[in-house]
Formats: sequence, C-alpha cells, structure tokens
Amino acid sequence: MDVLAQSRRRRLYEPVLVWQWPIRIFHWVFASAITVLFVTGIYITHPISNATGEAGGLSRMATVRTIHFTAAAVFTIAFFWRVAWFFLGNRYARSGFPQLWLPSWWRSFLRQAWNYLRHDYRDVHLGHNALAGLSYVIVPVLGGAFMMGTGFAMYGESNPGGFWDSLCGWIRPLLGGSFRTHTAHHLVAWFFLVFVIVHVYLVLMNGTQQKNGLISSMISGRKFRRIEDSQRTENDDGQGA
Repeated sequence: MDVLAQSRRRRLYEPVLVWQWPIRIFHWVFASAITVLFVTGIYITHPISNATGEAGGLSRMATVRTIHFTAAAVFTIAFFWRVAWFFLGNRYARSGFPQLWLPSWWRSFLRQAWNYLRHDYRDVHLGHNALAGLSYVIVPVLGGAFMMGTGFAMYGESNPGGFWDSLCGWIRPLLGGSFRTHTAHHLVAWFFLVFVIVHVYLVLMNGTQQKNGLISSMISGRKFRRIEDSQRTENDDGQGA
C-alpha cells in the first residue's frame, strides 16, 4: 500500500461539495430579503408615526414602503433563481423534495420527525432530509408564492389596470376583497417568522451534534462525511431519504 493510500485511511472524514455557489448566494439573499420584508411590513401595518401629524411621518412611511417593495423584488428574483437551480444544480439542490408517492419517502419522513421529537440529531444527511424538504416546499415555496401573489395584488391597487393589477389583481376578489388580502398577507408573514426560528434552531442543534460542517456549509459549500460512507450509498442520495 503506497503512502498516499495509507494517509487516506488515517483520515476519518473527507469534504464534499454540497451547496454550489448559486445555492449559497440564494440562501443569504433570500434570508436578507425575508428579514427586511418582515421588519418593514410590521412598520407599514403598525407605523410608529401618525400620518396625520408632521410631514416627516409621511416621508418616513414612503421610505419604508419603497424599501419593502425593493426587498419584494429581490425576494421574487431569488425565488425564481432557486426554482431554476432546482433543475440546473447538482443532486443536493434537489435533495429532500417530497416524493409523496414513494413509501420510502414516508418512512424517511416519519423517522426524521420521530428523531426530532426525541431530540435525536444523529441521523446525518449531506443534503436536506425528508422533513426539511417538505417544510421548505410548504413555507418558502408555497408560502413564498402566496406572499408574492398577494403582495403584487396589493401593489397593483395603486395603479388600477396597470401591469401588476392586471397580473395579480384577480387575487383580491378571490380572497374576498382588499382587506382580507392584506390580512392573509400579514398572517402568512408570521408563518415565515416561525419557520426562520425553527430553521435556525434545528441548524444549530444538528450542526453542534453532527459536527459535519452543517453550519459553515452555507459559506464554504462543503460538508464532511466519513470515508467509509463514501464507499457506499450515502444516507441521502439527493432524494432526501
């Protein structure tokens, strides 16, 4: 056995490129957009200043709304960027996608849910596990599409018959009018806050217990796996199993 082979055997882990740079950029841009949208959205709903007072209050609200709309544009671009990279990226870009028609997916989902209920974070995945994949589809994907649709529907009210009103204005009567559209938009925003809190918690818990580079992987793109795991099928092979 040559020296290189002996050195390799001594190593316990090897780095694996999991998150390509488009995924990492998306993650941080999307997270930043969500943060700005939530903070500015709360201000728009519950402004600190009274619009009937000094003109400065009106100017402040206009600025906050402009920031909110700009962040919404960034959110939308990042959303479709990620959808495109679902098809263009490596297998980890598609990991965890809920394959509800497969019994193996349900077994993986139930096992992961049971492990989390027991605070057991030892089930290591290089990509997303089944539970994470389903949560991403429900909140960032479906929830994100809902927020974009209702947001642009409300934005279109300022220009009846304009582009955004023509594209998304039908959503307002579908939801029962402008007020209910605003209310639904506001409520779903809180689901995003809960999602972010749970996401950060699970990342920290998994990262500190698995010690496979989970936390740093959204910067470096790399996680670590045991050498022997690379000689056989990985725990998650891009399908979230």
